[in-house]
Amino acid sequence: MALLLVLAVAGCGRAGGEDVVPPPALVGRDMVYVPAGPFVMGSDREDEAGLAQRYGFQEPLFRNEHPRRVVELPAFWIDRHEVTNAEFKRFVAAMPRYPAPPPWLRSGYGLSRAELEGSTLSGLRWIAEHYIPIPGEPEALDRKALLEALLAEQGRRDRLPVTGVNWYDAYAYCQWAGKRLPTEAEWEKAARGPRGWEFPWGNTWDPERTNTGQGRPEDGGVLPVGSVLGDVSPYGVRDLAGNVSEWVADWYEAYPGASWRSPYYGRLHKVVRGGGAGLGHYSLSLFYRGARRSHADPTARGTDLGFRCALDGPAGLAAGLRPAPSQPSEGGGASS
Repeated sequence: MALLLVLAVAGCGRAGGEDVVPPPALVGRDMVYVPAGPFVMGSDREDEAGLAQRYGFQEPLFRNEHPRRVVELPAFWIDRHEVTNAEFKRFVAAMPRYPAPPPWLRSGYGLSRAELEGSTLSGLRWIAEHYIPIPGEPEALDRKALLEALLAEQGRRDRLPVTGVNWYDAYAYCQWAGKRLPTEAEWEKAARGPRGWEFPWGNTWDPERTNTGQGRPEDGGVLPVGSVLGDVSPYGVRDLAGNVSEWVADWYEAYPGASWRSPYYGRLHKVVRGGGAGLGHYSLSLFYRGARRSHADPTARGTDLGFRCALDGPAGLAAGLRPAPSQPSEGGGASS
C-alpha cells in the first residue's frame, strides 16, 4: 500500500507522458506594479552587539549588505503573494514527468482528488493514519465523511506557500507561468519602498506584523499567504518580511564597492531573501529586514523556503496588467 501511495503522489495527476503546452496567458495575475525610480539598497550596519559570535553564525552579520547605496530600477511587476501549493500543483500537473516537491510525498498533499475518490474505505483510513492527519478518529468515519475530511485538509493546504522547492523548480515555474524570478534588487525595492525602510511597514520591528512561525508545526510554521495583514510593503506586496524565505534570480556576489568577501561568492549559491517561519530561537529581528541577504546552493530545499515571480514593466502592460490608481511617490528622496 505504501508503494502504491508513493507512486500515486509522484504522479500528481499529470497526463500520462503527453506533452502539455504551457498556458498562453499569465498564471496568477495578482501582481503589483513597482514604478521606475531610485531606492536604497543594502546597508552600512555593523554587528555591534556581537550576535554572530553569540549565535555561532558562519559569516559576519551585515557585511554582505555593504555598502549602502542608491540604485535606479526600471518599472517591474511582482507577485502580491508567494506562490501557493495550489498554483505549483497546477504546474506539476501540466508538466509531464516533473517531480512533485518532496514534502508532498511525505504529507500526501500531492494526491489528486481523483486518486482520493478512487480509494477504498480501508485505503482512505490508511492515508489518514500515515499521510494526511485529520481531526478525530478516522476509524469512526464512514467512507463519505472520511473522504470529505481528507479533501478539506487538502483544501486547507492549497493557500499555503509552496515550500521544499529548489531554485531550479522556482525558475521553471516562473517560466511556465509567463514570468521570471525577481532580481534581488527588485525584491528589496518591493520590500523597502522608495524610502528604504528596514521592514516593509517601517523602521520599527514588530513581531506581530509578520509570521515568524505561528503556523501549525506540521506545516513548518508557515501560514496561508497574506494571513498576517501587517506584513505589507508600501507598494502593497505581502509577506516580504516573514512566512517563507524566497529564492531570487541572482547568484550570491559582492555588491559593487564592497570590501568584505564571502567564500560562497561566485556561481556557487543563489541569493535567498526574506525571513522564514522555521528559524526557531534564531528568530531575531535582523532576519526579517528588507536589506538582509541569505544564500543557498540552488539544489537546496527548505521547509520554509519558497518564492514569488516578477515581470518586466512593459511585458506586464502588454499582458493586460494595469497599475493600481494610486502608487507611493518615488520622489522626495530615500531615507534609512
